[in-house]
Amino acid sequence: MNRFIYTLLLYLSLPIAILKLIAKERKSPFRKAKLKNQLGFVTKTSGKVIWVHCVSVGEFNAARPLIDKILDIYPEHKLAITTTTITGAGAVRNHYQDRVIHYFFPFDLPFIVGSFVNKINPVACILLETEIWPNLINNLNKKAIPIMLINARLSERSLNKYQKFSSKLVQKTINQLTLIGSQNNPSSERFLSLGALPDKVVTVGNLKFDSNEKDNPNTTQSLQQMIGQRRVVVFASTREGEEKKIIQSYISLKEKFDALLIVVPRHPQRFDEVFNLIVESGLKVKRRSDGLGCDESIQVLLGDSMGELLSYYSVCDIAFIGGSLIDTGGQNMLEAAAASKPILFGPSVFNFEKIAQLFLEKDAAIQVGDADDLMKTISTLLLDDTKRQKLGENAKNSFEKNRGAVDRLLKLIIPNIS
Repeated sequence: MNRFIYTLLLYLSLPIAILKLIAKERKSPFRKAKLKNQLGFVTKTSGKVIWVHCVSVGEFNAARPLIDKILDIYPEHKLAITTTTITGAGAVRNHYQDRVIHYFFPFDLPFIVGSFVNKINPVACILLETEIWPNLINNLNKKAIPIMLINARLSERSLNKYQKFSSKLVQKTINQLTLIGSQNNPSSERFLSLGALPDKVVTVGNLKFDSNEKDNPNTTQSLQQMIGQRRVVVFASTREGEEKKIIQSYISLKEKFDALLIVVPRHPQRFDEVFNLIVESGLKVKRRSDGLGCDESIQVLLGDSMGELLSYYSVCDIAFIGGSLIDTGGQNMLEAAAASKPILFGPSVFNFEKIAQLFLEKDAAIQVGDADDLMKTISTLLLDDTKRQKLGENAKNSFEKNRGAVDRLLKLIIPNIS
């Protein structure tokens, strides 16, 4: 596939993308702003602008230590942060208020990205993880604007897809990047396998290890009062299909463990769906948003709240990381590690393969084969205080020993910002 065919396919899919956006975000107060921004309509920005793109909350949280340093180093510059999701937009606006400018990321069509780039006119563009957009990168490259792909990761699965469907396009695009700051050596090797020039690829580590995010003490205290002295197992960032597996396996477990299950779906639009699923299973459930206490009769608490995941980790005894029982590659497990919690995850962790491998090697996590294995492992761990404590300590130590990516990245980024 070349860029012409890629662009043609995007043009053909644009009406569908717009309709999906309208249908999906119809209840959001940001829906109009998102549609306008994604079509390239943004306010013209004056002065020197540094543009950072984070897809959603996870990428934004990972980038925050770096963003904070950039704000300190370049006080005269404006910082524009784009996100693709509305939850990401909310996270940016809630955290930085008016210290940064927020826009939604534009569709990757030449006339749209052209308008967008002309309006914000950045002196540099910083993309997170796997945001490889051929038309945007081509536009920035033609204008001699430095483009840095940082915290870059490339799974074996993504490598195979690129090589099968668009190897020439991807090779040309990644070589228009100024640099690729990779999370780990396997990702660096895969970028090189795609044809990236060796002098562009540097392994700097994972920004997520540099997170200094803390739980809100008031939120944690409120949550602790809600659950009382009960032991807690958190099922964090679960995806569609996982909750059903978890509930069915828990119900089928012959000897139920004495603990409160807290299920925290990854996407807020699924809160009601998951609540109804739990009710239909026959388990007794309450919503976190109700704010009522969970007595011994309550078996499941639905974490239908935004921005409280760190507090859930703070009060839990065991943390299961979602997105790993189904084939979606897993979610970030480092927040649980920073809280010194024993970590469990399923077989699908290709999005966090090196972190998962590190934790397994350091006896800082346990990988389970399926939901039944997960429930049996939880039951066993709840009876073994020493094992739980050791897993949590090892997770915390592994987290601390792998920090430093922000400083390494800054040494690469600073020379490219005017």
